[in-house]
Amino acid sequence: MKRALFPGSFDPFTVGHFDIVTRGIKIFDEVIIGVGTNSEKKYMFSLDQRLAFIEACFTDESRVRVASYDGLTVNFCRDIEADFILRGVRNNGDFEFEKAIARTNRHMSKIETVFLLTSAQTSYISSSIVREIIRNNGDYSTFIPPQIKI
Repeated sequence: MKRALFPGSFDPFTVGHFDIVTRGIKIFDEVIIGVGTNSEKKYMFSLDQRLAFIEACFTDESRVRVASYDGLTVNFCRDIEADFILRGVRNNGDFEFEKAIARTNRHMSKIETVFLLTSAQTSYISSSIVREIIRNNGDYSTFIPPQIKI
């Protein structure tokens, strides 16, 4: 079975994230969306909210699971028996950042990272931009999947 972990903080989960997962399940038998926790980071949404948001998006897709984890992503990959890490790349900056992480992860383990380019329609969307729109009472509805109710 080809299992991939799609890790992130997903604060909040966006249509860009949704696009990567739905395209990822065409490549992998199973995609586990891993919501990482970082005690140093301040989140807009609680871990339970973020998990619930993502689960609402994939209620009809048995090949997508959602889980939270602490610590190193490669250790979580071992725990869930994932041989691949799935990442979305929006631009050159993302690629350079993700490339360094992918090489480090491969050095620490045998886990391969697979990059998917974001679609043109979602390439400008980031969770930080969506959080700013939400904080300022803007219309964020086109930036998050319709299943998510904030």
